[in-house]
Amino acid sequence: MENKIQEKIYSQFGVEAKREKQRRMWLKIDQERLLDLLRFLNVLGFEELSGLSALDWPKQEKMELVYHLWSYQEKMLLSVKTMIARESPGIDSVVSIWGASAQIQEREIHELFGIDFPGNPDLSELFLEDYSGPPPFLKDFNWRKHYE
Repeated sequence: MENKIQEKIYSQFGVEAKREKQRRMWLKIDQERLLDLLRFLNVLGFEELSGLSALDWPKQEKMELVYHLWSYQEKMLLSVKTMIARESPGIDSVVSIWGASAQIQEREIHELFGIDFPGNPDLSELFLEDYSGPPPFLKDFNWRKHYE
């Protein structure tokens, strides 16, 4: 079944999903095509956004988002990676696809990395109440200076 999923993704988007091991794949796509791909994957049966993670690449002036999608039917995990600009980072929300699961994960990434998610109805503070400093999970965040 993995080959069929890979073929469908390639025929629709021209990107290759790479098999990492049995029932585990990943792919990379441009930010502009991400939302269309994620909607397509949801229709294919990846009905759960099991995780959303962010990575900071300051030397490249980029940030990377990784959407971890799970298919109960296929018992498969598919991770979708995309890069965004580090300067004023933002990307469309996936709340319209995965609802509350996406909402809370985007809210956490917003707070810790400073990434904006237009379309997310609540990006208020989750952990850092009354904090007004720079996003603490960026690699150039100076913890020592912050605590002084």
